[in-house]
Amino acid sequence: MKEVATTSSHKALALNTLAFTVCFAAWMLNGVLVTFLSSNQVFDWGPVEIGWLLGIPVLTGSIFRLPAGMLTDRFGGKPVFATLLLLSAVPLFLLSYADSFLTFALCSFGFGLTGASFSIGIAFTSVWYPRKNQGTVLGIFGAGNAGAAATTLLAPTALNSLTKDGADLEGWRTLPIWYAGMMLTMGVIFLVFSTNRKPESSKKNLKQLLTPLKQVRVWRFGLYYFLVFGCFVAFSQWLVPYFVNVYHVTLVTAGVLAALFSFPSGVIRAFGGWLSDKLGARTVMYWVLGASVAVSLILTIPKMEIVSPGKGITAQVDGMVEAVTANSITVGGRTYPLETRPADLTSGDDQALILPTKETWHESVVELGQTVERKELLAKGVTRIYFQANLWVFAALVIALGSIWGIGKAAVYKHIPEYFPEEVGVVGGMVGVLGGLGGFVCPIIFGYLLEWTGLWTSCWMFMFLVSAIALVWMHRVVAKMTKYPSGFESQYATPSRVLPGDLLAPLVVWSEKYSVGDETMDQQHRKLIGMINELDEVLQRGGNADRFRSVLDGVIDYTRTHFQAEEAHMAKIEFPDLDQHHDAHAQLIKEVDSLAAETVSGDRAVMDRLLVFLRTRLLGHIVGIDTRYGAHKQA
Repeated sequence: MKEVATTSSHKALALNTLAFTVCFAAWMLNGVLVTFLSSNQVFDWGPVEIGWLLGIPVLTGSIFRLPAGMLTDRFGGKPVFATLLLLSAVPLFLLSYADSFLTFALCSFGFGLTGASFSIGIAFTSVWYPRKNQGTVLGIFGAGNAGAAATTLLAPTALNSLTKDGADLEGWRTLPIWYAGMMLTMGVIFLVFSTNRKPESSKKNLKQLLTPLKQVRVWRFGLYYFLVFGCFVAFSQWLVPYFVNVYHVTLVTAGVLAALFSFPSGVIRAFGGWLSDKLGARTVMYWVLGASVAVSLILTIPKMEIVSPGKGITAQVDGMVEAVTANSITVGGRTYPLETRPADLTSGDDQALILPTKETWHESVVELGQTVERKELLAKGVTRIYFQANLWVFAALVIALGSIWGIGKAAVYKHIPEYFPEEVGVVGGMVGVLGGLGGFVCPIIFGYLLEWTGLWTSCWMFMFLVSAIALVWMHRVVAKMTKYPSGFESQYATPSRVLPGDLLAPLVVWSEKYSVGDETMDQQHRKLIGMINELDEVLQRGGNADRFRSVLDGVIDYTRTHFQAEEAHMAKIEFPDLDQHHDAHAQLIKEVDSLAAETVSGDRAVMDRLLVFLRTRLLGHIVGIDTRYGAHKQA
C-alpha cells in the first residue's frame, strides 16, 4: 500500500478497470448466448442443461477467486492479470466450435475464469493507493462490473446481425470469436502498459497467507458480499423470467428492465467507494443493509386477488320476496338496496394501481316468491382485495435495490484494506468466492422456493431473510465494539501520575536502551512508544471509547508495518536469525490481536492488561531481541 497516490497509481487503476470490464462482459456471455441458442432450438437443451450452462461460468469464476487473489499477493497483478486475459481467450475461441452440451460446458468452464479477475484487480489496485483513498479507487475499479450490462444490451443485437435475424443461425459462432479477440487484445495491452507491484505480504509462505481466513470477520464480510454481489448477479438473470411470468411483458422488454437493474448498480459502485471514504464503510453498510431489509420486505407482497365473504343483508321482518333486481330486493313491501359489482375491476391489470384496492358488492341468495323469516340472509356480501403490484413501481424498487447493493459492494471492499492492508488479495479473494457462489446458488434456491410456495415473490422473502441476518450480525459486532468502557468514568485512574499543568507522566520514556543502532528502526521504535503513551493517556483520562479504539487500531496497524519493515531490514543485512525473529513477531501480533478482541467487552481490567503487555512484551522484545540484529550490523 503506497503512502501517496501518483500518476502511476492512476494508470494502474485505469488499466485494471478496463481489463475488469472486458472480463465481466465475457463472464456473463452465456446469459445471452445460451438463451438465444435454446430459444431458436439450435441445441435441444432442456431447463436443466440451460441452468447448468448459465451457472458454470459463475461457479468457475467464484471458486478461482481465492487462488487468483493469493497469486496476486505473491507475484503482483501484472503477470497474473495478463495470464488470465490471454488464457481465457482460448476457451472463448473454442466455444465457436462447440456442437454439444459437453463441449459447450467445458468451454464455459474455461472462460468462466474471467470471473476471478475481480480478486486480481482488487488486490492489484489496492497496492497502488494509500488507505484514505481505498474506498473510492476500489469503487471505481468495481464499476467495471457494468460490463455485464454491456453484454446484456449489445450481445442480442450482435446475434441478430450475425444470424441475419435468424436466417443463418450458424452465424452465432462468430460472437465468441469476437469476445476472444477482445480478451486477447486486452491481454497484450496489459502486458505492454502495466507496471508490476507487490504487497509486503508477497514474502509470506502459503500458510502465512491463509492465516487471515481464520478470523470470523472475513466470513462476515463474505455474507455481506453474498448479498450485495451474489444476489445482484442472480437477479441479473432471474429478473428476465420474473418480468415475463408475473407481468406478461415481452422478452425484449424484460431484458431491458433487467439491464436497467444491472447497469446503475455497476456505475454507482464508484460513488459507494467515495461515500465509504467520507462517511466510513460501517455507516454505509448500516444504510445498505437497512434499505435492503426494507425494500425486500415491500417486494414480498405478491401480485394477488383475494375474494372473501363480506357484510351481507338480512331480512328485518318475515315475508315473501316480491322483487329481485340487480340493485335491490323487496320483501313484504320493504326494499333492501344492494351494492352492485363494479365493472372497472374485471381487468385490473389495465389500470395503474399503486396500493391494494378493496371493492365490495352484494349477490342475491333468494328467489322471487320465496318466503323468508326475520334475520334470514337475503344477499351475501363479497369483498375483493386486489393488489396489482404495479409494474413500474416494482421496477423502480428493484432498480433502486440494485443501486443500493452497488453501493454496498464498494463498502464491503473498503473494509478489507482497513483490516487486512497486506492481505487484500487473499481476503478479497475469499470474500469474492462467497459472493460469487451467491450468484451460482441463489437462482437454484429461487427455483426451489418458487416450486414449493408457488409464489414468485418467495425470492424476495429469501432476500429479506439474508438482509436481516447480515444486519443483525453486523449490529451485534458493532455494539460490542462501541460499548463504553466501565473504567472511563473517572478523570484520572492513577492521580499520582498527574504532573503540574494537568499533564500526565508518559507510561514509557525513550532511552538509549531501546536503540538498535539503526536510525530508521530507532525512529520507528520511538513512534511506537509514542503511540503506546497516547493509548495509555486516553485510558487514564477517561476519554471516549471511540478514541481508545481508534488509537489501539493505529498501534496494531503500525506494529504490523514496523515488523514488516524490520524483517526487510534484517534480510538486507543478512541477519542469520531472521526466521526466529519472524516467528517472534507473529506470536506478538497474535497475542495483541487476542487482547484487542477482549477489549470490546468494556472491561477496564482487560484494557490495563493490554497496556501492561505492550509495555513489557513489546518493549521487552526491542531490548532483548531487536538489539541482536543491531549488534550484527555493527559487527
